[in-house]
Amino acid sequence: MRGWWEDDLEAFAAINADPEVMEHFPGTLTRGESDGLVERIEGGFEANGFGLWALEVRGSGEFIGFTGLDVPEFEADFMPAVEVGWRLGHSAWGNGYATEAARAAVSFGFEEVGLAEIVSFTTVANRRSRAVMERLGMSHDPADDFDHPNLPPGHPQRPHVLYRLGPGG
Repeated sequence: MRGWWEDDLEAFAAINADPEVMEHFPGTLTRGESDGLVERIEGGFEANGFGLWALEVRGSGEFIGFTGLDVPEFEADFMPAVEVGWRLGHSAWGNGYATEAARAAVSFGFEEVGLAEIVSFTTVANRRSRAVMERLGMSHDPADDFDHPNLPPGHPQRPHVLYRLGPGG
């Protein structure tokens, strides 16, 4: 996990343009939208002292996506909150990178930032991300599930699950 470099933008745009990676999002991102997301991520570091770090493979230095902490910008019953999140290129899936990096981000959030809770959320059907949340020791209470307010009523991805984690696990 590291800061973002100019060289990451093209690879990140390719990840965000991949329909398989973006399956549980409303759509893929254009290069401009992807670059704008990196600008927002960098602004999060300035505003919060934490954010979504660029993720590379140890040894090779290959950029594979991001993992880290973010402050969601929508209204929901569980807000305000800090979320642990990740987005990795398809070629990096199944290697444990998301779990390993998310564990480091969670540790940073509790030990360095002093957070009382970290959440994570995704669409109901996103089994891969839900499995990472479960490996992190996060708990899921169906009573916390919510409809994502940035998606219109009836949108198939509007129903979301919420997972929570406190400093003791």
